[in-house]
Amino acid sequence: MYIPSAFRVDDIHALHNAIDNSRLATVISQGAEELQASQLPLLLVPDEGPHGTLYGHFARANGHWRELAENPSALVLFTPADAYVSPSWYPAKAAHGKVVPTWNYISVEVRGKVEVFEDKERLLQLVSRLSQRHEAGRPQPWAVSDAPSDYIDSMLRAIVGFALPIERIEGKFKLSQNRDMPDRIGVSTGLNQSADPRDVELAGHLGQTFSTKP
Repeated sequence: MYIPSAFRVDDIHALHNAIDNSRLATVISQGAEELQASQLPLLLVPDEGPHGTLYGHFARANGHWRELAENPSALVLFTPADAYVSPSWYPAKAAHGKVVPTWNYISVEVRGKVEVFEDKERLLQLVSRLSQRHEAGRPQPWAVSDAPSDYIDSMLRAIVGFALPIERIEGKFKLSQNRDMPDRIGVSTGLNQSADPRDVELAGHLGQTFSTKP
């Protein structure tokens, strides 16, 4: 991943938080004939291995897991937040007009080798933990145990799990750090005034960088 120094983030806790805040990840690997890509919700276990371990599952009908069983090297992309940045938000536009549109975003890239597994108990533990994570905060959280056991058994037979111990992790938090402070404040204000909650979410991340000099 191309990462200018102003946007590089190496803090493992910040990178893990970005992974946790991502809804879907993109798992990419080289297949026998072409690149393979699957969009999947993943579970991060931060204290497994030096950089953490990712867990997820494929539909058994998805041939991607078979390709990974043969060639386990994988790249996983997480992009928890992104937003368009209008040049009109920069005070520099009025001063000299030398501004153009851009895009701010948070991106984390993970590499490692995938271990595929089909063990029923391990799969049950995985889907239970994934459900607990995404049901947390609901008034009446759904649990895997709410469904009939024979139905869950049939669902487990239809998936294949995997673990990916993280060997390499990189973060790019492009949040206007290369602009001067008035322009950065202008971007934050513009995003906060947007009707799109995704823009407002990114503005919160941008505000956390104000103590960092451009």
